[in-house]
Amino acid sequence: MKLLAIDLDGTLLNHKKNISKVNLAAIKDAQDNGVEVIIATGRAYFDAVKICREAGLSTKIISSNGAMIHTEKGELLHSFAMENNVVERSIKFLEDTELYYEVTTDNGIYTPHRCRDVLAIEVDRLTSANPEISKEKLLADTQKQFTQTGFTFVNHYQDILHTNEAVYNILAFSLDEEKRQQGWAYFTEQENLTVVSSADNNFELQHHEASKGNAVQLVANMLNIPLSETVAIGDSHNDLSMLKKVGYSVAMGNAKQEIKDICHMTTLLNDEHGVAHAIIHKINEKISL
Repeated sequence: MKLLAIDLDGTLLNHKKNISKVNLAAIKDAQDNGVEVIIATGRAYFDAVKICREAGLSTKIISSNGAMIHTEKGELLHSFAMENNVVERSIKFLEDTELYYEVTTDNGIYTPHRCRDVLAIEVDRLTSANPEISKEKLLADTQKQFTQTGFTFVNHYQDILHTNEAVYNILAFSLDEEKRQQGWAYFTEQENLTVVSSADNNFELQHHEASKGNAVQLVANMLNIPLSETVAIGDSHNDLSMLKKVGYSVAMGNAKQEIKDICHMTTLLNDEHGVAHAIIHKINEKISL
C-alpha cells in the first residue's frame, strides 16, 4: 500500500462527526511508514480542512466528490467547475420542484432562505402521516445542514448566480422520497452532469468528469503511484467510483450491502475505529497488492 484514500462521513468520522484518536494514530502510523494518505469527501474543501486541522491531521484533500484537489498547504492542484448554464438550469429545476438545495463554491455554501421553509414543511407532512416519527429529531437532523463551515443564507437563488463564483457541487435534500426520486430521474438524463448520493435523503450534482475515482487517479498519477498499490475506504454511493478504481477496496461495517459487495474487505463500523482496523490489516499484511 503506497496510497490510501479515506472518505470522511460514515467512514473516518464517527457519529459525533469526530476523528477518533485511534483512527488518527493509525493514519499517522501509515504516513510514518511511507504511505501517502488523502481525504476524499463530498464536503466542501473549507469544511473538510477545518475538521482535519482540528484533529491534527495533515493530508491532501479531495473535496466536493472529486471536483477539487488541494495540497496539505491548501494549494489547489486540480478542479472541475460546473458549466454556468448547467448550474442555472439545475437551480431553476430545484426551485420549480421545491427541493431544498445547497450550492458549493470556492468561497462558501449558499442556500436561499426559502429552502429552510421547504424542510420545515416536509417535516410537518412526514410526522403528520407518521405520528411515531419524532418531529424534534427530524428537525434537529435537518438543522445539521446549516452547521457546515462557510454556510450562508441568501434571499433569492439569483443572488447565488450573481456571485459569479465557480460552482463545484449542488446538493439536493428531501424527506419526500417521491420528490427526491423525481429530481434524481431528471438529472440523470441531463448532459454534462455526474449525479451521486452520499446519504439516504440526498443527491449531488457536479461536473461530468468530477468523481472521487477520477480524483484519486489524478493524485496517483501526480505521485507516480500505480492504482494497483492504492487502497480506498468508504461507505456510500459517492465512494463507489474510487472503490472500483483502486487495487484494494475497503467497505465500512456500516456501509450498505451494495458497497460491501464490490469491496475486497469489510472493516468495523465507523464508531468502532473501522479505518484504523483496515489500516492495521494492510500494514501488517506486508504483501504487494
